[in-house]
Amino acid sequence: MPERAHKVFQIFTLDQISPLGLKRFVASHYVAGKDIVEPDAILVRSHNMLKMDIPASVKAIGRAGAGTNNIPVKDMNLRGVPVFNAPGANANAVKELVLAGILMASRNLVSAIRFTEGLQGDAATLHKLAEEGKKQFAGIELPGRTLGIIGLGAVGRLVADAAIRLGMRVMGYDPEITIEAAWNLSAEVKKAHSIEDLLRNSDFVTLHVPLLEATRYLINQERVQSMKKGAILLNFSRDGIVDENAVLMGIESGTIKNYVCDFPSQKFQHHAAVIMLPHLGASTREAEENCAIMVVDQVMDYLENGNITNTVNFPNMTMGRESPYRVAVANSNVPNILGQISTTMAKTGLNIHNMTNKSRGEMAYTLVDVDSPVPQQTIDEIAAIPGVLMVRYLPILAE
Repeated sequence: MPERAHKVFQIFTLDQISPLGLKRFVASHYVAGKDIVEPDAILVRSHNMLKMDIPASVKAIGRAGAGTNNIPVKDMNLRGVPVFNAPGANANAVKELVLAGILMASRNLVSAIRFTEGLQGDAATLHKLAEEGKKQFAGIELPGRTLGIIGLGAVGRLVADAAIRLGMRVMGYDPEITIEAAWNLSAEVKKAHSIEDLLRNSDFVTLHVPLLEATRYLINQERVQSMKKGAILLNFSRDGIVDENAVLMGIESGTIKNYVCDFPSQKFQHHAAVIMLPHLGASTREAEENCAIMVVDQVMDYLENGNITNTVNFPNMTMGRESPYRVAVANSNVPNILGQISTTMAKTGLNIHNMTNKSRGEMAYTLVDVDSPVPQQTIDEIAAIPGVLMVRYLPILAE
């Protein structure tokens, strides 16, 4: 074992994180709470970190959920800090809410509930008024209707499977679909050649893409005009993916029958054709537990071993420990840094036992296992290489 003082990692929890997740932190090596001053990592759910003064001690940020638009990812890139998330951990919860949205809109349930709540009178009067008024809430059935899914990640695939079981036809569009996702996609999902192709042929359209510059206002005025008349649009991803003014125009023209979303908006308040929910997508006990467990495990593996799984800004990389002495380096994706790291270690007389390097966009990441302890001077020299953003020495934790 390396000669090393016992390390206790400090974890700052910005939101209420599921206790099942927090219990996974080994008590002898971790302290987690809301009163941490110099955290090694931050765990967050919905807290807005965009204007937060993030301490220099932070080595990782873990989002107990999928979306990370509440985290300053670009700023973390400049510091070599990975931003972890938990893709798929809340997928079933979101899928179930999408199905609820489809049923609420197709059967006019929200307006029917409001109507029923407003009825007054004795039992006979209530029965008479209900029978007289129910015709205005007649809906449609799902079998044979086409559901268009934009985004075929974990949630989109689950929605597709559920819709097929309900007898719906499913059309999907996702130019960024991974090979693994494609293998897991039902053969019954028809491929759309473009978003416009999907919109023209779908009775229901549901959105399951992250909010990026490329997806902001993905549904705009032009695309609303491409939709099948009387379509129902569902957005359980992010509000910025949809141009609200375009949706309102679509409703007024009859192109959109209902808009169902998980994000309250002043523009849609009290609008009869809009169903708004208070961001309930991942608000189930199971989803919160799954997200917390996943992100805690990922952050622990990174802090202790430098391994990376499920980040939005770093390449995925795991390397089994074959030596107790490991160095992790995050750097800008520019030429010759890997060579300089190797040269610096060789000058110190360190023998490289194993090494792996990957890049993702502007970021690159390297793990190096060596056969003997690494002097602080070597760590400092690697840190001084132009383009290196963060260096971490990771000998196996003392018990």
